[in-house]
Amino acid sequence: MTTVPDPEDLTARARIRDAAMRHIGEYGFERATIRGIAETAGVSLGLVRHHFGSKEALREACDEHLVKIIHKLHEDAARDPRAGLNPVAVMGPYQPYLARALTEGWAAPLFDEMVDIGERWIAEADKSRTDPPDVDARSRSALIAAMALSVTVLRRHVERGLGADLTSPEGQAKLMRVMLDVYSHPLLSLEEAAEARKALDRGRNT
Repeated sequence: MTTVPDPEDLTARARIRDAAMRHIGEYGFERATIRGIAETAGVSLGLVRHHFGSKEALREACDEHLVKIIHKLHEDAARDPRAGLNPVAVMGPYQPYLARALTEGWAAPLFDEMVDIGERWIAEADKSRTDPPDVDARSRSALIAAMALSVTVLRRHVERGLGADLTSPEGQAKLMRVMLDVYSHPLLSLEEAAEARKALDRGRNT
């Protein structure tokens, strides 16, 4: 799957932003410099400062762009659920930046947006559950978001386990099939989960 570029992607600001994402993805935020980002973008240092002012503001713009991609993904998934299954394919060239952001502890706007979207989906799905959940929708959404994004962070390990390149059409299809199977066939039955909850309650009360 490929994302549709924003109209702003034709501007110098967007080119600088994309260069920053490549540069930060390679070096990390602390080691990245405005000068290095300007060189990656092929523009002057002054032009980068004109558009963004500081490295922190540039990082915020990068995170805002990822949030836009997540919004687009959410819209696509509403029409076709298959569209939202492969975070590696969806993030495309931004994957190294995203992996850096997550492991270094930032990109909070992206994670929070994923949790917000997931919470709404889960709350709607809860209406048809036969067993009432004993944890809130937001907590479950936070864990699901972390699990989904971990494929991006652990991409090389996941590829080794699947025996497939996740950026290739074959790898994308295999990952989607695996995720469909995992999501549609829980590892625990309702009865087993109920017993596990009872054990947790007993441990809490001792």
